[in-house]
Amino acid sequence: MQITATEFKNNIGKYLAIASKEDIYITKNGKAIAKLTNTKQDKIEMAKSLFGILPADASLEQSREERLSRHERIN
Repeated sequence: MQITATEFKNNIGKYLAIASKEDIYITKNGKAIAKLTNTKQDKIEMAKSLFGILPADASLEQSREERLSRHERIN
């Protein structure tokens, strides 16, 4: 569902109830600025959608080391 920011502001209770069942995209000047979604989304389905992004040989330790080295370069 897509609604304007003004519509959302004027009927927030209605759209909070609807968000428990479907995603709501909020627009301003014709552009999407926010997405209202259910906090209890099926996390298994979300995780399945990420399969294939990581290399098959990726490990938790390797990921941790890469993240820490990036953090050290930034700081």
